[in-house]
Amino acid sequence: MATLPITERTKISRAAKKGDYTEETIYSILDEGLFCHVSYVERETPMCIPTGYGRIGNKLYIHGSVGSHFMRAIADGRTVCLSVSLIDGLVLARSAFSHSVNYRSVVMFAKGTVVTDEEERWDSLIAITEQFISGRWDNVRLPSKSEMQKTMIISFPLEEASAKTRSGPPNDDQEDYDFPVWAGVLPLKLQAQTPITDPKMQFDLPVPEYVSKLVVNEV
Repeated sequence: MATLPITERTKISRAAKKGDYTEETIYSILDEGLFCHVSYVERETPMCIPTGYGRIGNKLYIHGSVGSHFMRAIADGRTVCLSVSLIDGLVLARSAFSHSVNYRSVVMFAKGTVVTDEEERWDSLIAITEQFISGRWDNVRLPSKSEMQKTMIISFPLEEASAKTRSGPPNDDQEDYDFPVWAGVLPLKLQAQTPITDPKMQFDLPVPEYVSKLVVNEV
């Protein structure tokens, strides 16, 4: 895959070796995330809104109500900052100063465009739904014409973005390795629990395989 150009906004200055500008890394992090944070300025006030998203190629899509103040605000072409973060572990060092976190993150800057092409709108909703859980779109009632009319979809080009990651054990100062305290990494992961059936279910249906396969059965 290609490498995105490094700009003044995406250049990693602190711990530059942790930076990655390849589409392969950026896309893999985005494809694993479940929601993003959208940051923008509204009337000189900083705002940050978490929301679901989906990716198709080099575009990121979000959706919301046509009446949403948030959606209408960022639909005007202003530059926004979108970020996705995945936490992989707590890094417990020998010194308080050297504690850290193992993580993977993407920060991108882009101007949103309201999607008007009906085929692209439909495809973006598939992508957003499948981002939550793969296989869901083909099993649910699809959006009605009325629901589509009430929905605004905004796309953001993945042209100005960077990834930053950390992995591995603690990095203590050499003199701290003689300090008698346990050090290491506490791995963390998002883990699906036992599905809870909606109490209003009117049919005796099993949990779909695409849902149950995500549940980790612990011994």
